[in-house]
Amino acid sequence: MPQADTTQSLLNALPNTNAPIYARLKSAILENIESSNWMPEQRLPSEAQMVNALGVSRMTVNRALRELATDGVLIRQQGVGTFVAPQKAHSALFEVHNIAQEIADRGHKHETVVVELQSVKANTDQALRLGVRTGEIIFKSTLIHLEDQQPIQLEQRIVNATLVPNYGQQDFTQLTPFAYLNKVAPITEGEHLVEAVIPNVIEAQQLAINSTQACLQIKRRTWSGQKIVTSARLLSPGHLFQLFGHFGRI
Repeated sequence: MPQADTTQSLLNALPNTNAPIYARLKSAILENIESSNWMPEQRLPSEAQMVNALGVSRMTVNRALRELATDGVLIRQQGVGTFVAPQKAHSALFEVHNIAQEIADRGHKHETVVVELQSVKANTDQALRLGVRTGEIIFKSTLIHLEDQQPIQLEQRIVNATLVPNYGQQDFTQLTPFAYLNKVAPITEGEHLVEAVIPNVIEAQQLAINSTQACLQIKRRTWSGQKIVTSARLLSPGHLFQLFGHFGRI
């Protein structure tokens, strides 16, 4: 989009309220991004162009851009300009969603690489996580989820074979474990543990990142009725993934 058109779209989106001008400018920028009028990595008008178009001080424009950059909405490069930040994948913290559907909702293509899918005898740690006896047969799977051919999540999962006896026979290039498990043993309860971690060398290779790069790790267990169905570890590159949550108080 030509800079003149970008500036005009900014003016068109500027709300007519009594809010401070920097807040109105932030709102106008967000409106253009959220409506996909401005695309990821698109360059914004310069501070000088915004000052001239809006008739406000440079300090006001700088504050709006600085706060949006702090929020991760914009990227500012000294001597180059201000750009719309690349879109991050996101997932709901308090819910369990199908990653394939989340990717489709963003208008992108989901693919799965199956690294491992087998039955094993549960060791002590696996047995505790699933609430089964040590040595009991369980299923173990490792998948890599891709968004537009870019690895976005490494999924390591163990599954209670008594509750889901046909898990090992599924083609997880065609459906996700979430979709299959929720059909066979619908989720009634779940728990999350979220933390930042550094991947090991193999995990970094699977995610196509540097082994020193921080990742977002989610350890998740889900129940169907009174039984634990699955325990999963989900690992995503920190620069590509974020969680969100919403809560209220009555």
